[in-house]
Amino acid sequence: MYLEIVTPEAVVFSAEVDAVKVPGHDGEFQMLNNHAPIVSTLTKGEVKINLTGSSTEKLHKSVRKSSSDSKELFYDIDGGVLESKDNKVIILAD
Repeated sequence: MYLEIVTPEAVVFSAEVDAVKVPGHDGEFQMLNNHAPIVSTLTKGEVKINLTGSSTEKLHKSVRKSSSDSKELFYDIDGGVLESKDNKVIILAD
């Protein structure tokens, strides 16, 4: 699926991913390929991104790589909104 993380300043991430885990208001939840359409508000926390084997993304300076897994990335948010539809996930982050 395709993931975009957008802030008021820039698009901080844009690439194909296997999974994304986000901090929802009622707890963390994860989305995989072909997830049902959803719109959700997000709270302060960490977005965990699992890259596909073929991802060739250019990372924004605020996106961190995992020290133990080269296909795992993290991005901290203060809140926001997520929309998932047709295998595309867009996070509008604060």
